[in-house]
Amino acid sequence: MYNVVVLPFRQEESTETRTIYNTATCLKSTYLVADAVFLIDNQRYVRKDAPAQNNLNTINAKVAEPFYNVLCAGEETNQQFVGAKTLDAGDIIQTLAGWTVIGGGMSRLERRLPFCGPKRDFRDKMMETSRASHAMDQAISELSMTIDPTDAGRALYLLTAPAREMSMDVMKQLGDNLKNLAPNALIRSGDYPRDSKQVDVTLVMSEIGNVRKITDYFTKAIDLISVMKAKRGLGYQSRKLEESFDEIPVLL
Repeated sequence: MYNVVVLPFRQEESTETRTIYNTATCLKSTYLVADAVFLIDNQRYVRKDAPAQNNLNTINAKVAEPFYNVLCAGEETNQQFVGAKTLDAGDIIQTLAGWTVIGGGMSRLERRLPFCGPKRDFRDKMMETSRASHAMDQAISELSMTIDPTDAGRALYLLTAPAREMSMDVMKQLGDNLKNLAPNALIRSGDYPRDSKQVDVTLVMSEIGNVRKITDYFTKAIDLISVMKAKRGLGYQSRKLEESFDEIPVLL
């Protein structure tokens, strides 16, 4: 079983004390029963000057978009769009474990002029690698929660682009970049050829040993529970006090 937990906005945490307690309870409950929990930090996608409704629409789109190619690649039936190294359900299952984050990046393709012909040289190959690397860098920066990649035990990346943009050199470069970033992770990869005008990279990092934001939720929730218990104790003392002056007359 896999869960997606969307964390509250910063203002909700600061103005609604109960939010911390509810979030910590939800995180613990899902972690104990799920094979993996995707963590989505709402605050990462907020645009300060945008209207609230626009912000919510943008956030919902950014949360959903990275999942699309990963879920489609292994289910593709059109032979034209089946990758040389298909990323299927087995790869996904073997990657997902514990705390998990996901992100996506994109590079636009320049329009090819017809009179240039099909000839390709080393500059074209460098551009291919550059576009894919840029998309990978963006996917890392757009991860659904800020983490230290060295804490990830497993990772997965999927390159989605026109077939001409995907070569063994490009895939190797992406793999090397990710291995440098997450040296402790077991990495899986795949390609998904599509007729599109961009290069997309989807990145999943899983089995994350330490997520500071989650630790902060648990720490704050424990502190909050202590405060709540203290308040209940004060309430009991207040009732005892009321009983002690029950016989004293009231000036009316």
